[in-house]
Amino acid sequence: MKTYSGTGRRKTSVAQVRLMSGTGNVLVNRTAIEEYFPIETYRRDALLPMSLTGTDRQFDVMVNVRGGGKAGQAGAVRLGVARALVEYNEEFRAMLRPAGVLTRDPRMVERKKYGQKKARKRFQFSKR
Repeated sequence: MKTYSGTGRRKTSVAQVRLMSGTGNVLVNRTAIEEYFPIETYRRDALLPMSLTGTDRQFDVMVNVRGGGKAGQAGAVRLGVARALVEYNEEFRAMLRPAGVLTRDPRMVERKKYGQKKARKRFQFSKR
């Protein structure tokens, strides 16, 4: 059985995605997706490329994801699934590119600066 793989990254999360022909089972870190992503929005975001291409029930999806929080992990899974689908069928690129799911989101947390409370927030200024 042929497998298609893709790596997705978002914030500090990294997802390794494998697609195998099957019935639509999705396992994230050896757990059902409903358990791993209890919030519907994250599940929908993670599997958006499959719903765009209409391959929801064609593949079993196995994901290993680590780092970051749930939102970043869902975004990483989305990119990984999209890349794996393009590996399966290059024609899907025309559907996925305009939807923006093949683009790596470059936004990262800005570092904290010295002499400040956070990245941009300052300590309270006292005139006297």
